[in-house]
Amino acid sequence: MSKPIPLDVEIELDPKRYIVSETDEKGKITYCNDYFIEVAGYTKAELIGKSHSIIRHPDMPRVVFKLLWETISQGKNINAVVKNLAKDGRYYWIFTEFESRKDTDTGKIIGYHAARKSISKFIIEVVANLYKELLEIEKNSGMNESEKYLIEFLKDKGDDMNFSNFMEEIHRFY
Repeated sequence: MSKPIPLDVEIELDPKRYIVSETDEKGKITYCNDYFIEVAGYTKAELIGKSHSIIRHPDMPRVVFKLLWETISQGKNINAVVKNLAKDGRYYWIFTEFESRKDTDTGKIIGYHAARKSISKFIIEVVANLYKELLEIEKNSGMNESEKYLIEFLKDKGDDMNFSNFMEEIHRFY
């Protein structure tokens, strides 16, 4: 299946509804709620068993997903602002809460749960500018340089600032 051509058309999300999905430990979709299906524009059959990257927008820097995977694969939860791509090429920005799901007997990670909601235009503007810079660095110098830039960007926000704290802070205050 070829990726849709991104359009410059944003999907307006219902602020009272959550987009919810679950994946296995490798990121293959095992569950998606009706609102996820509606917004993404895929059928349930097109989503179940597919990599969650099916909705990854090309404007998203790879370093963001690297940091997300590093965090959740350690069993830690993380929040992030993400731009996703619908099947028809439109896009939508969301604030996502990622949680690890663990086997109750062994404690081993068996998958991940993500709940997403709409966010303010101000947050989108702040994050979109950062992501645009990271993406440009990735294109020109690679993901390692993009990560170095992000680390310095966060350090300028405070000595103890990391990506997770930054995402929580901008969501809480804006």
